[in-house]
Amino acid sequence: MRLGTGVGTYRERTVFTAKDVMTLRQRTGAGMMESKRALEENKGDMEKSIEYLRTKGIAKAEKRIGKQTSEGTVASYIHHNGKVGVMVEVNCETDFVARTDDFKQLVKYIAEHIAAAAPVAVDKDQVPQDRVERERRIFVEQVKESGKPEHLIEKIVTGKIEAYYKDVALVHQAWIREPKKTIDDLIKEASAKLGENIQVRRFVRFQMGEE
Repeated sequence: MRLGTGVGTYRERTVFTAKDVMTLRQRTGAGMMESKRALEENKGDMEKSIEYLRTKGIAKAEKRIGKQTSEGTVASYIHHNGKVGVMVEVNCETDFVARTDDFKQLVKYIAEHIAAAAPVAVDKDQVPQDRVERERRIFVEQVKESGKPEHLIEKIVTGKIEAYYKDVALVHQAWIREPKKTIDDLIKEASAKLGENIQVRRFVRFQMGEE
């Protein structure tokens, strides 16, 4: 099923699919008409539509952020080679949701991802500052060596630091199973589906030979 909106010639119309509407609903918790309207307003662009809904205060997963998450589970994952292990605590609002298959599947996906992607912190504000400063020094030298103008160095380095966070902060990493999504996207989809605030509180990752 394809949905067309707008006026003028066919080429000028915004076209998106019913599946796009469903995806937007899953990622934000918004209603069908709200999701359709967001896609219409943003010419079918999924990320802009999510931002639109957040700006309007319609993205329900965003509204749930800040609600107390005193329930949840601690789960473990051991990679098949026996050399990498993970323990992760994922919180939600009620024990009922913590016992659902959807929540358990989410936690399993997160633990598997941590084993494979080796993040160093849950979010970027938890990345050790000494690591960030070390990377900043390296980036500054790299940019200087490339011959970029002095007035552009700070802007370029800032961009590189943001990219670094996407490499090492769990919620900003691209999900290993579906790289078009981040772990944050995955959590928000589950939050919208289950109707509760869901957060990764902490994790530890063990690898043979590493301290």
